[in-house]
Amino acid sequence: MTSKIKIAIFGGSGYGGSELLRILLFHPNAEISLVTASEQAGKAVGDVHRNLNGLTDLHFAKAPASMEELPDVDVAFFALPHGQALSLVPDLPSGVKVIDLSGDFRINDPQVFKKFYKLEHTATRMQERFVYGLTETNREAISKAQYVANPGCFATATLLALGPMVKSGLLNGKIVVDAKTGSSGSGAKAAANTHHPQRSNSFYAYKPFTHQHVPEIEQHLREMGAFDNEFIFMTHSLPVSRGIFASCYLETSLNMTNEDLAHLYNDLYEDSFFIRMVEGSPDINWVKNTNFCDIAFHSNGKQIVVFSAIDNLVKGAAGQAVQNMNLMFGLEEKTGLVFPGGNP
Repeated sequence: MTSKIKIAIFGGSGYGGSELLRILLFHPNAEISLVTASEQAGKAVGDVHRNLNGLTDLHFAKAPASMEELPDVDVAFFALPHGQALSLVPDLPSGVKVIDLSGDFRINDPQVFKKFYKLEHTATRMQERFVYGLTETNREAISKAQYVANPGCFATATLLALGPMVKSGLLNGKIVVDAKTGSSGSGAKAAANTHHPQRSNSFYAYKPFTHQHVPEIEQHLREMGAFDNEFIFMTHSLPVSRGIFASCYLETSLNMTNEDLAHLYNDLYEDSFFIRMVEGSPDINWVKNTNFCDIAFHSNGKQIVVFSAIDNLVKGAAGQAVQNMNLMFGLEEKTGLVFPGGNP
């Protein structure tokens, strides 16, 4: 593809929007035509996101009053709070591709969506057209899609860790996932539970059995293989700004060695540049600010533990969204996404 992909970003002032800007401003095939932010409208992007100061002349705009006023764009990214894309996506011009970073189109069952998101799903006909955007497990469908529901951050880390095991058909018994996240997952606006003095020297669990990523994870595991296992998923707050670390505890019907596990994981991810197998344990420091997911696994016969680590704002949100855009427009999957993290 030689011409630039013209892009609209709805919701550019939050962390997800900031990361989309950071990546897409330097993407060789991207041209940002519009970036919206209702409270920051009229302000220069570099004045709001100081990391981008001097790197762009873009200014935030209000969202068009009608989607008929939308500039000529090829793809629209929605980095808005849950519930807002439901009313906007159906009114987009028919040829525009969509990548939604919220939870609005991840859950197929509107009743399940209502239970976990506390919202009525008002665009059920659109829901049928959305493809789940976990790039490494759903490439073919994403490459043909017009509408993609970008996965949640916890869901990305968990599904990439569990995918090879579900596909193997060897899981037996309960699956327990203990997942931890940094404070940026709560968004850019301050809240009591993300206020630095509260969180910096603290550690706590939240949303036991009710986290909105649970049905999303279960839904895609069923799409990947025979999955009817009891699934327990618990989330915890880390005193860091970025990163997700998931510890997944499994049992198998056969004794397995680390070499057996390596075969399963390498078989599924052999063509996945952004999946890295590591010895011992992943570390959120080494995936921070990158689109990588680092995975480690260990066997004790029929007892298996799988660890995964991602940056919740990149592989867990904006980076994966751009990865999906690349597929949707026939580009090399890693275009504009190959950059290392820092050390330390």
